[in-house]
Order: sequence, then C-alpha cells, then structure tokens
Amino acid sequence: MAARRVPADQSDASWNVGSETELADLASESVMVFDLAGNIRYWNPASERLYGWPAIGSVGRSITEMSSNAELCVKQWHTLLQEGTWAGLVKRRASCGGQVTAVVRQTVRCDAEGRPRDIVEYGQRAGKERYPSSFPEINLHRQAAASWELDTSHVRPLLEAIGDLMSRGLGADLAQRPDWIDELLTGTRIVNVNERAAHLVGAHAGRAGMIGESVGAFWPRVGRAVLAELIAAVATDRSATSMRKVAPDGILRDAVVTVWRSEALERSDTVFVAVNGVIDDDRSFWYLRASEERYRKMIHQLPTALLQVDLSRMGQTFGELKTEGVSDLDAYLDDHPELLDFANGVVRVIDANQKAVALFNGTAPADFIRPVGFLFAASPETARRVIVARFEGRRSYSEVMKVRTFDGQILDVRVSVTYPGPQRLDVALIGLEDITERLRTERRLRQLETDFTHAARISILGELATSIAHEVNQPLSAIVTNGETSLRWLSRDDPNLVKVGELTTRVVSSARRASDIVKRIRGMAAKQEPERLPLNLNDVVDEALLFVRHDIEARSISLSVKLAADLPAVLGDRIQLQQVIVNLLVNSIQAIDQGNGSLQRIDLSTGVEDGDKVVFSVHDSGLGIAVGDLDRIFDCFFTTKDDGVGIGLAVCQSIIIAHGGSISVSNCPDGGAEFRFWLPTQFARISEPTGGTYA
Repeated sequence: MAARRVPADQSDASWNVGSETELADLASESVMVFDLAGNIRYWNPASERLYGWPAIGSVGRSITEMSSNAELCVKQWHTLLQEGTWAGLVKRRASCGGQVTAVVRQTVRCDAEGRPRDIVEYGQRAGKERYPSSFPEINLHRQAAASWELDTSHVRPLLEAIGDLMSRGLGADLAQRPDWIDELLTGTRIVNVNERAAHLVGAHAGRAGMIGESVGAFWPRVGRAVLAELIAAVATDRSATSMRKVAPDGILRDAVVTVWRSEALERSDTVFVAVNGVIDDDRSFWYLRASEERYRKMIHQLPTALLQVDLSRMGQTFGELKTEGVSDLDAYLDDHPELLDFANGVVRVIDANQKAVALFNGTAPADFIRPVGFLFAASPETARRVIVARFEGRRSYSEVMKVRTFDGQILDVRVSVTYPGPQRLDVALIGLEDITERLRTERRLRQLETDFTHAARISILGELATSIAHEVNQPLSAIVTNGETSLRWLSRDDPNLVKVGELTTRVVSSARRASDIVKRIRGMAAKQEPERLPLNLNDVVDEALLFVRHDIEARSISLSVKLAADLPAVLGDRIQLQQVIVNLLVNSIQAIDQGNGSLQRIDLSTGVEDGDKVVFSVHDSGLGIAVGDLDRIFDCFFTTKDDGVGIGLAVCQSIIIAHGGSISVSNCPDGGAEFRFWLPTQFARISEPTGGTYA
C-alpha cells in the first residue's frame, strides 16, 4: 500500500472496537489493536495464549511495556507511523517471566476521510519462547489464562506495613500469618474478571456476581498464601512481575500464578492476576458446561424454592478442626462463637431458582449471590444447628425457621438442607417451603379447639350442677353448724373458750375446703391456655372424683378405686386431664342409669405399661356399646343419647392425642364398657428430639 506519514502525536481517544472483534475473537492468529499512541485497545484470546497475558491486564498498557527492548520498540513504532505498515520480528515479555519471539505485521487503519484511526497487528510465534532458568519446568499452557483485575486500595495500610518490614530486612512470611492473609484477601476487591476465571471458581455467581466481592471469597484455599505473597511482592516494587507455581487445588493442574501491578500512577492500587493451567478433570470443557446447564435448568424448573450454596471453605475448616481433635462442634461454638459469623460470611449462595426469587420477592437469581448470612438473619440459631449437622456427617437437616424477605416481610418456612455426598464436597442444596399460611391456619384451628374444649367443660359443669352444689353445701353446712355451736358455748355463764377454739378451727377448715371446691370449679370453667407441668395422674383422679362423687353416692353406685403406688409423672395440663376423667366418669354414670341390671358398679384404676406409659381405665356395669358404634364413638357430634350433643368424647380424644397419648374403648366380657387412655411419662416426653429433624 502507499506509504503514509502519520503525525506521532495524533490519537483517537474515542476508539471503539465494536463488532469488528467478533471474528478476531475466533482467529488462531494473535490480533491486537492499538491507538496511535501505542496503547493496547484490543487483545484477542490468541494473544492471551501467545504471550500469557490476559486481556484484562493488557488492555490499556503501552506496547513499550510489553517489549523486551523498549528503545527498539519506539523506533519500530516511529517507522510504522511514517510508513503506514511494518512487518518483522518482535520480542515481548511473557507472563511467565521469559520472552516470546513473534512474527508480526502492523497496519495503520484510516477513517473514511483518510485520517489515521488505529493500528491493527497480526502475529504468530516465530520460535520457542525462552524462560528464566529458575522455572525450567513451567509449561506455557495454550488455554487462555484465568485473569482478574483487583483493587487493593482498602488494604493499602497493610501492604505498606508489609513493605516496611521487607525494606528493613525483617522479612514478612505471610504463610506464618494467616490473619494477614485473610485481611489482605478479604479487603482486596474484584474489579473485573474474564469468563475463564468465572467458569473455574465463580460457580453460578458468574462475572456479575464476582465483581465487587473480595477475591478471598473465590480464591481456592490451597493457594491463598501464594496469592497474598505475590500481591505483597508487587506492591513493594511497581515494575516487578511475580510468578509462582501452586499445588494442585482440584481445579487446575500445574497452575502458574502471575501477578503484576499497573505502572500508571493513577492506578497504583490496581493489581492484575493471571492463572495458567490445565483443568484438573478428565471430562471436556463442553461436557462440563452442558452438564452444568442441564443441572441448572432442572433446578430452575422445580416447584420448590431452592438455593445452591458453596460449602468448600467450611469443609476445609471442618477438616482442620477435626485434625485438632474437635469432635463436639456444638460445645466448640459455645467457646468460639466467632466461627458462626465466619461460616455466615464464607458460605455463599451460588444459584437460586425462580421459586426462591418469588418467595423472597426478588427480581432475579443474582439477588441471592452473596454470603448466606442473610438467610439466617431472622433465625441465627438455625444457622448453628445447620453447620453442626454438617460437621456430624448428617446427609440432611430440616426445621421450621423465620426468614426476612428482600422487602422486609417475615415468613415462616421449613428449611431442608441436603448436604453433598463424599463425591462432591462443595455444594449443598437448601430447600425452602413457605408454611406461613399453614401455621396461621393451625393457630386458628388450635384456638377453635380451645374454644371447643372450653364449651365442653361448661357443658359438663352444667350436667354436674347438682353434684357441685352438694359438694359446696357440705362445707357450708359444717361452717353453719360449727358457728352456731360456738355461739352457744360463748353465751354460757362460764364460756368454754377451748371448745370455741376447736370449733373455730373446724370453721376455718371447712371454709378452706369450700374455697378449694370453688377454685376447682372456676379452673374448670375458666378459658385459658393449656399449661404443661409434671403431674401425678393419681392426684388428678382424686380431684376429678370430687366433681362426681355426690352423683355416684346418690345413685348408690359402688365405686372401686385402685390407684397404683409410685406412679411416674406425666407432662400435662391439669384442667384438661381432669376434664377427660370427669367426662369418662359421667359417661359411666349415664350408662348405668340406662341399664336395668341390679349390679351398679364403676371400677377405676391407674397403672404403668411398657415402663414408659401411664394408663387410666374406667369400667362400668352398664349395657355396653353397640358393636356398630364402637368405631364412631369418638366422632364429633356422634351420640347415642336422646339429649346428647356428641362433643364430650371427641374432646377427650383430642386432649389425649395432644398430650402424646391414645384412648380406646371396648366392651367387656362380663358386661359394660371400658375406656382406657395412655399417656407417656415425663421422662419419655423430655427424651423426644426438640430441634430439627435429621437423616
């Protein structure tokens, strides 16, 4: 082409590659675009493979920074601008510390008016690259490097302190200072990453989810000390490029980490990182990508809210704790509560399906890509139980907890965590089921049940009005009798004060008995929340008998009471259990009334079965229950009485079941019916698991 002379100071600051890069990205040749001042504006993947430098760390750099001979590079550039084209051999710095010799051809491109616009360079390897003798074993991998652009401004004081130690010859072995490593990598923020880095370590966070986060959240634990040392090294020498091989981390084989710092003063806190290596997996990249895509589609189509979380950092921490001899993580957390905060910070959500987005009133799965702490903000103790279950090797854990949605609502959810198996140690699934409405409905049902039970108690008290009146009248009559007698003794010429004292004591005793009876009646009639306390069922039976004893005596019914000694305590509500026993006794009395036999008898007993069950039974001498009615006797509103409502036995059953027990009825061979109920002992109740459910 005709030679063109281009003014050396002319450049186009508004240069834009646009769609021209689409073909260049696929080219096997190195393709670079420079502005007229020699600053790199485009760097294709083939250039990354040729020189080892990622595009993230190359775009914006001057061509002279890349050259092994800056002076010769300036002369060649001057010739290019004068002639419009240039071709020949160039020697440029490789990311591994050596140099690469390439055959390049450079052309000045002009706009429609003939004004120079940019320079395009095509290149390919001219010969074998040369490496420093200290790295003879390094293989420059042809796969484009995983690369990061990092901002170290937040850790500048720490880097300055490390640099000061190094300048005074005191050394700064970061491998011995894990606290410095954590502080440095947590404070160093990701400004940009390429797709390869996002694919290798970003999981489903993607580039968008990684940018702005700390590099420590994504960097493999095995190489954290290496990265921290390299960042510290380039921070003390702006022109240095530090490189180090790292041990296999399950992601890359023969990985080489290269770190360099921007030479521009205005970007003094910017550090670039490139990692070259071969994927440490026998499956192809496309197989892995297709597998991941199928898995993501499956997760997103499920009708349950699901989150995927990365557990790799906690898996490594658990391994260290077990090596140190920790076997009881729950006890360890009592002494080291900071571990829970650490877990909430390093365990990250890496994907969420659309059901989870809807549950939290979010806008997209990206809303969830962050540390998992937000999930347990309303239920911090749940997070503790979840990590304890994982430490103990459980495969799953489930419990009900509260979560705060993105718009501030509090929901009741059942969280179910499925931990990874041995073949996949880094990702767990968290399922979330919204049970807010269900729990609200259950609370309403419990309130209705409470009202229903209260109505049943009032009904029983109405049926026992005569018996109750008799029970109250007895102590009242005794009070009147003893009071009148006391007055007579006092009216004598020689008052017998000793006798009056005895009678007054009897008055007080009768008054207290009347007060106790009224108190029990008020307790039975009161509408209050159930209160579970350790109870001796024999005491409850004695109290229940006070309500019906008069009715039993008035009908000349023979009552046999056999209460077992040393009965284990049960955990229950005294008033509700009294209600059950009174109701069963009233049924027995009414059954005897309906019979026509000469034998009128009620046998009542308590005992222990199977070592952990307290049993109560009541057997009457009535006609028994029709065989066809046995299966329906506890149904609500079922009754065999002309004036019955049919709620008494239904309430009895609901109360016993709510106490963890069971109730049954049967006809006895010698006549009559027998009702029995069983309640777990207090020990059996306490021994039941109270937390989440495990598998």
